[in-house]
Amino acid sequence: MPAGCKTVTVPQEAPRSFGAPDGWVFDTDGVITRTAEVHRSAWAATFDGFLAGEDPAQRPFSDEDYLAHVDGRPRYDGVAAFLTSRGIHLPTGSPDDAPGARTVCGLGNAKNRAFMAVLARDGVEAYPSTVDLVRHLRAMGVAVAAVSASRNQAAVLGAAGLEDAFDVRVDGLTAERRGLAGKPDPAIFLEAAHLLGLPPGRVAVVEDARSGVEAGRRGGFAPVIGVDRHGQAAELRSAGADVVVDDLSRLEVGADRWVRAVGAAPSGPAVQGAS
Repeated sequence: MPAGCKTVTVPQEAPRSFGAPDGWVFDTDGVITRTAEVHRSAWAATFDGFLAGEDPAQRPFSDEDYLAHVDGRPRYDGVAAFLTSRGIHLPTGSPDDAPGARTVCGLGNAKNRAFMAVLARDGVEAYPSTVDLVRHLRAMGVAVAAVSASRNQAAVLGAAGLEDAFDVRVDGLTAERRGLAGKPDPAIFLEAAHLLGLPPGRVAVVEDARSGVEAGRRGGFAPVIGVDRHGQAAELRSAGADVVVDDLSRLEVGADRWVRAVGAAPSGPAVQGAS
């Protein structure tokens, strides 16, 4: 050891507690499975191809566009929101429109075709820490649900081998059948809580999208846990997250069901952990 130096022991911050929910609701893409990047790539390919033909002066679809207009939203809502941000207005069309048709639904269907092609070719990887947490919760008798704005949730969870991992699943097809509004409206989370048989105040929401965090807060869920996969910890906190972590390995759920996050603070930076 160099002269004049000494060993300093840095005390570990005590875990912070965020309630003891009786149920948990996990977003699918980006929280349970590593499919958020697949969605992002499929959106970029779809929109960049459209913009090149529509107006070559338009800048390409960006990560900022994805997070602001598409992430966490139902497919056609995302198309409409992005096009509006670029001053482009297309007819809504029909869900039966051919992929690539010059309608909101046609673009959404083109994106879905691109996403499903990657899913079939590459499969799906789940986040190990999320799977571990879900299994831990179920072993304790805690009810768990998976939600998604996507109509492809069943295919995604099936490809990841998680089709039987959740007590309840709510997806874009459920939302369509029951007339549920998309995020940031909390309707899809409220439906999951209803199916779990629990009031939202006794249910944790885990989300990686700003719109999803906002939906959890608006729905009265507690706690709302933000997972920062995209370097947007501040945005997740401002949307209403009680705590932000970069991976669920940072969370501990004890036998008392209390949720603890070592080093995390409601107003502090995202906690960095293993992914």
